[in-house]
Amino acid sequence: MEDDGGERSSFVAGLIENRAKEVGMAAFDLRSASLHLSQYIETSSSYQNTKTLLRFYDPSVIIVPPNKLAADGMVGVSELVDRCYSTVRKVVLARGCFDDTKGAMLIQNLAAKEPVALGLDTYYKQHYLSLAAAAATIKWIEAEKGVIVTNHSLTVNFNGSFDHMNIDATSVENLEIIDPFVNALLGTSNKKRSLFQMFKTTKTVGGTRLLRANLLQPLKDIETINTRLDCLDELMSNEQLFFGLTQVLRKFPKETDRVLCHFCFKPKKVTDAVLGFNNTRRSQNMISSIILLKTALDALPLLAKVLKDAKCFLLANVYKSVCENDKYASIRKKVGEVIDDDVLHARVPFVARTQQCFALKAGIDGFLDIARRTFCDTSEAIHNLASKYREEFNLPNLKLPFNNRQGFFFRIPQKDVQGKLPSKFTQVVKHGKNIHCSSLELASLNVRNKSAAGECYVRTETCLEALMDAIREDVSALTLLAEVLCLLDMIVNSFAHTISTKPVDRYSRPELTDSGPLAIDAGRHPILESIHNDFVPNSIFMSEATNMLVVMGPNMSGKSTYLQQVCLVVILAQIGCYVPARFATIRVVDRIFTRMGTMDNLESNSSTFMTEMRETAFIMQNVTNRSLIVMDELGRATSSSDGLTMAWSCCEHLLSLKAYTVFATHMDSLAELATIYPNVKVLHFYVDIRDNRLDFKFQLRDGTLHVPHYGLLLAEVAGLPSTVIETARTITSRITDKEEKRIERNCGKHHEMHRIYRVVQRLICLKYSRQTEDSIRLALINLKDSFIEERL
Repeated sequence: MEDDGGERSSFVAGLIENRAKEVGMAAFDLRSASLHLSQYIETSSSYQNTKTLLRFYDPSVIIVPPNKLAADGMVGVSELVDRCYSTVRKVVLARGCFDDTKGAMLIQNLAAKEPVALGLDTYYKQHYLSLAAAAATIKWIEAEKGVIVTNHSLTVNFNGSFDHMNIDATSVENLEIIDPFVNALLGTSNKKRSLFQMFKTTKTVGGTRLLRANLLQPLKDIETINTRLDCLDELMSNEQLFFGLTQVLRKFPKETDRVLCHFCFKPKKVTDAVLGFNNTRRSQNMISSIILLKTALDALPLLAKVLKDAKCFLLANVYKSVCENDKYASIRKKVGEVIDDDVLHARVPFVARTQQCFALKAGIDGFLDIARRTFCDTSEAIHNLASKYREEFNLPNLKLPFNNRQGFFFRIPQKDVQGKLPSKFTQVVKHGKNIHCSSLELASLNVRNKSAAGECYVRTETCLEALMDAIREDVSALTLLAEVLCLLDMIVNSFAHTISTKPVDRYSRPELTDSGPLAIDAGRHPILESIHNDFVPNSIFMSEATNMLVVMGPNMSGKSTYLQQVCLVVILAQIGCYVPARFATIRVVDRIFTRMGTMDNLESNSSTFMTEMRETAFIMQNVTNRSLIVMDELGRATSSSDGLTMAWSCCEHLLSLKAYTVFATHMDSLAELATIYPNVKVLHFYVDIRDNRLDFKFQLRDGTLHVPHYGLLLAEVAGLPSTVIETARTITSRITDKEEKRIERNCGKHHEMHRIYRVVQRLICLKYSRQTEDSIRLALINLKDSFIEERL
């Protein structure tokens, strides 16, 4: 298996659909040897659910069948890949490769857990498409990579994506979760970062990937979230534990999770010619994985020492399941019998090459010892050659760097070169203030050195085959170790580190409920507050009695930032992190929907209004009672009457659900919703007017907007003729008079219902309060008295 280094995607995804609008997906992670299966009904003709999953996995290869089998009106997954993922490698396999029966058999044989524990019998009948996609994906991986997946080594997850909060691809972009908006005016100097970039202080590649996965699909299980929060509580209150874990986690290699690949995959026994790629490279990767494993196992005693006195369930469980697990000592003993004790994982290229050549203990293989001697001789000859050139050509600052592509080469400062270099130097290239070059003698020695190293790799791999087979017997323990290290990296180096860099009490622990209110006191935007020191906090309260907020205010008053802020705080709470607020209680959200921005979509030939309507239709078709919906300026891309009626009807539809909706608008008429529906609350961003100029305070207040005709003020500042402004004011006053009379009628008509709803809202607040019984009894008496007084 070739190395998928760095943070480049290691997922291969298989896609297939049927005419009933069902889509099956299998996503195979080559890095951690895990398979994720999903099957769902595609509710949108634009394949929003599929796009969301592809955004989450970010595959490097997508496998599809050749023929379109989609329902009428659907373009088909193959066409979708061509249109939207043209930079991703697309592989078309015959329809026969998508065999659900073979997929079920493969998973039974390859899964680390028993089929009964996976629920395979039930899953097979209902989700055959994802099994068919799995069959094609595994077949392609084994053929392309020249490997065989080891039996009972694969981590298989069914419907993993829908056990978490679902955030569609459009909302991921609108909320700037992974990437910030690209501003053409600011260009690359834009200081604003995404949420992922802000928390990306992890030290391992696996921790970074886990952080990204959690931000794209936050948790829904309150027990798991609280377990992470308990861990954060202990880390924040115990500095010795926090700094101890920070130091210990640095001892583990950055690519620890990658070692699993080489124990979960066996190379096929074929000749090099058929294999089609360099056998030496494969041997080198395998040796590197053994060294990585040894380095990680050597660091385990240090982790055990730090976690020994941990109190929270998560850290105590890590200590019990990993640090006290005898399997790791057994694996370390097996490794120690053949691997030299002084070998350590290294990232410097030549040091890493040397460690890999001398990984095996001396005396085990005679041919290996001869190859090592040749490697040492050629390495010494190369350094002697450099010393010779320094004296011969009077180049005291001549250096001898090394990289994997070129091998050794000379680096000479330009200031040391008077005129031209001697003719003995070849491949002369200027590189900054230095000159890079080689010579025929160095090139010859490089070839011999690389050949000797390759011989060392191949002989070492041959000697390590028995060790590899022995380690594969305990591959589940290695999977657990990799998962634990990734989780600790995310919680300690990302969550705890980010919180520790903020002033005291700026972040607080959120409370989570299944059916309570959404209450955030003095919440702040997690990204913008790090840019603006004077960021103004704002609060939000929503419950079953008030499940819609209509937020009003002029342009640039802070409406869009507020909508983003609410969603980002909820996401942080549900990944198990503290939130930027004085206090927060969150009703667990199963889906977040956003409708923001006004942009034409040229790819789908959609106008701004059509794009709005498509996004809104997707929300209406998929919204649930536990969704969080934020909508910004719906309906402004068409005529004012059509836009108002569409926005009004959408609000009425959402009011009939238990979902929480925050609706930002410029349309004053939408404030009338609060006079008819008692579960609507109107808020506005306060703006002060000075010398006909708007002074934005960014403070959210109750009630409707108190800035009369701010659009006319801006028009006057822009320089429109005074006669035009006066005419506009006259027309506006007539319209306003009619609207005020209509609002008064609605208030009188629905006054009694509003009073009852206010009582209900107070009762809901008392239901979820943590006050004493006497305090709640007193509050109920006061509520009763005030209700009776209002009726008199």
